[in-house]
Amino acid sequence: MTKNIPAPIAKQIPTPLEKFEDIRIDNYFWLKDRENPEVIEYLNQENEYYQAMTAHTQDLQKDLFEEMKARIKEDDQSVPYLYNGYYYITRFEKGGDYPIYSRKKGSLSAKEEILFDCNQLAKGHKYFQLSGLSISIDNQMAAYAVDTVGRRVYTLHVKNLATGAVLEDKIENTTGNSTWANDNKTLFYTNQDPKTLRSDKVLQHQLGTDTATDTLVYFEQDETFDVAVGKEKSQKYLLISSSSTLTTEFRILSAEDPNGKFQVFQKRVRGLEYSISYYEGYFYIVTNKDKATNFKLMKTPENATAKKNWQEVIPHREDVLLEDIDIFRDFLVVSERSNGLNHLRILPWNGDPEYFLPFDSQTYTVYTTSNVDFDTDILRYGYQSMATPSSVIDFNMKTKQKEVKKEQEVLGGSFDKNNYIEERIWATAKDGTQIPISMVYRKDLKKDGKNPLLLYAYGSYGHSMDPYFSSTRLSLLDRGFVYAIAHIRGGEDLGRPWYEAGKLAKKKNTFTDFVACSKHLIDQKYTSAKHLYAEGGSAGGLLMGVIINKAPKLYNGVIAQVPFVDVVTTMLDDSIPLTTGEYDEWGNPNLKKYYKYMKSYSPYDNLKEQKYPNIYVSTGLHDSQVQYWEPAKWVAKMRTLKKDTTVLYLDTNMDAGHGGASGRFESLKELAKEFSFLLDLEKIKK
Repeated sequence: MTKNIPAPIAKQIPTPLEKFEDIRIDNYFWLKDRENPEVIEYLNQENEYYQAMTAHTQDLQKDLFEEMKARIKEDDQSVPYLYNGYYYITRFEKGGDYPIYSRKKGSLSAKEEILFDCNQLAKGHKYFQLSGLSISIDNQMAAYAVDTVGRRVYTLHVKNLATGAVLEDKIENTTGNSTWANDNKTLFYTNQDPKTLRSDKVLQHQLGTDTATDTLVYFEQDETFDVAVGKEKSQKYLLISSSSTLTTEFRILSAEDPNGKFQVFQKRVRGLEYSISYYEGYFYIVTNKDKATNFKLMKTPENATAKKNWQEVIPHREDVLLEDIDIFRDFLVVSERSNGLNHLRILPWNGDPEYFLPFDSQTYTVYTTSNVDFDTDILRYGYQSMATPSSVIDFNMKTKQKEVKKEQEVLGGSFDKNNYIEERIWATAKDGTQIPISMVYRKDLKKDGKNPLLLYAYGSYGHSMDPYFSSTRLSLLDRGFVYAIAHIRGGEDLGRPWYEAGKLAKKKNTFTDFVACSKHLIDQKYTSAKHLYAEGGSAGGLLMGVIINKAPKLYNGVIAQVPFVDVVTTMLDDSIPLTTGEYDEWGNPNLKKYYKYMKSYSPYDNLKEQKYPNIYVSTGLHDSQVQYWEPAKWVAKMRTLKKDTTVLYLDTNMDAGHGGASGRFESLKELAKEFSFLLDLEKIKK
């Protein structure tokens, strides 16, 4: 590894930041201005340094890219689903980076109608994302949204599917979210604040009219809430949802009466969360009403929607999280989670006995997918595990017969799931809590402490990190790596209390859980500190920032993707996208107790003179969720403090945002960088 290349040193301009008579000196605050040529120059210097320091891995990166690409079926397509008389298909062509959206009328043998070829639309753009595809009831119009920067600011367009013409109706600065009324000419969409990017407005657009005259239907004044607009499965009602971390509120309107007034379903009550589905005169409500921490199912007549009218259907259970429901004409399907695993529960409306779909593996993921058809006995669900490629399965809820519609193909001929072992083990946290770890490795692996192991986690926003299959991951497994996911608190992996125990003033549980999992994997001889690697992105990048401050000796290398590391400064700046909506997750640092708690773990504020692991940091210049300057400042400061010869890389994608590159193969190149970083540290050259 080349060691004699000098690392970039960012200039220091001390900026005092004061709160509650506490002064923090930020020497790199100036990096916050992306319009400043000196900022761009510094980011380019870091990129050049990264490229020079990893020049010896270029061949390995290319080999990894080709290897991962070769496992992917290039001319692949989704399982068609029937919606309003058409089968809809998403497919890829050989050599194509982007999807093609198409449909067939009435039968899969009918002529294919291309809706959008994103390979053509993406030409001339370094980044391209088509989102929010919405088809009118008469099947003639398609609303769709395009982002060509990566900042998740979308331009909304309408295409006449009968003529192929894109209409002049062009709406800027949207979230990409839209839905049609049943008159096929009224489109509801959401706009966002141009500075904070908070989704704050619902507007109504009439086809063929000037977008400047669009009617404001709803404005969300509370800066901690975001809005969305949609239609429930039966197509009878339009819905406007207002949601914050802890509270939801819906408004409903007959889809036949787009000029009518939306009515509040149940007015917001702090801490009351609910979601709604319609079925035969009733709304079915998944809610935490009456301290139902793990949620319960209730129902109410469609003309009496206030919570005083709600009636219990499935009661709250302490050990089972009710995640979602799918409503069909003859069946109710309930998605549940217990003991950290997903379950699908089938309840016939006619009173016949309920039952669960059986799954044997000790670590798997199951989820309902495209169930847009109300009048069917077929439940479509997805299944995968860490060693089992993802499958799309149609299950007949009457006959209980299942049909595998598609199993992900892993090309190349060398993959056999029987060559891998998947396991779930439990680590003991600092406070005695048992933390599950899902893992996969080759069956010839010896537990002698010499194996490289990559431990991944997220641990925020109640987002469960379920065990999943990855064909790209095989490039690590087949080179002797163990891959593990730590199901730490802050996610919802073991129910809602698991989330509550890893947020606000309990956030540090997330970090200590990860360290406990790391130590347990070392104690059980799966790996050692010389061969243990950690990875996390966004809020998981915050996790990476904390562990290298608190337990740097446990890891040989760390990958931090778009890391949220400057917690205090960001959460004090309400002009930054997402900040105000995050107060219920991290706390509001304008309150002294949260300021002090946040500051006590914020990675940027807690960097110190010590030895750090080898670190690879990635970010995007146009990231709207974690601004590029957080990782840039973090790396700049760390360079002045680290007392070691380990490597520290900042790799900024100057053309993308939070999600990285937009093409399916371009994103593999980013993954090849991460894998080559790990393999290089392990001195694995091929």
